[in-house]
Amino acid sequence: MFKRRDQRPLLRIVAEWVYPRGGWMRAFQYVTHRLNRLPGSAESIGRGVAAGVFAVFTPFFGFHFFIAALLAWILRGNVIASLLATFVGNPLTYVPIAIISLETGHFMLGSTMRSDVNAGLIARFRGAAGDLLYNLWSIFSGAPAHWHELKIFYDTAFFPWMIGAIIPGILSSILAYFISVPLIRAYQKRRIAKRSAKIEKRREQAGTSGAKR
Repeated sequence: MFKRRDQRPLLRIVAEWVYPRGGWMRAFQYVTHRLNRLPGSAESIGRGVAAGVFAVFTPFFGFHFFIAALLAWILRGNVIASLLATFVGNPLTYVPIAIISLETGHFMLGSTMRSDVNAGLIARFRGAAGDLLYNLWSIFSGAPAHWHELKIFYDTAFFPWMIGAIIPGILSSILAYFISVPLIRAYQKRRIAKRSAKIEKRREQAGTSGAKR
């Protein structure tokens, strides 16, 4: 019932994840529109947005939705708003988020980050993924597990990123809250005013038709 009628090929799915249909501006406008139309107070929606923004700074890829929803629940924010706010994490923002988090993490840990962070980070992800796949296969093949690349990834990328994401994540989420709340509140007031104007207009029309009779 809920399946797409036109099944998209894998390459199209990947391409639209990197660059969505209609462009990133249209996607941003869609998310903003959905946020503005969510039920609940502006503060509750704002707390949800803050939770989603913080979640995308963490290195737990694939779990951002769960982290955002959990934080929104803890903060008594709007869970749907937190899920929509994870849109902040996309192929255009992940690189600067990674660099900022890694730089902050290495600074807090007293270590240094290599200058070739982009190539080095990709290589570490590739090496960690290779170890994971090999270890998964070793369960069935009986071969000894490999942990070398995973340890390098954890020590040089994952742990510094996890520690370094806390400060910029909190600052970004606070900023997102104070930006989103007045915008959402203004939209809600404008929407209520439009709805009241429509109701008043219908009453006037009903009164005019009644007077004519």
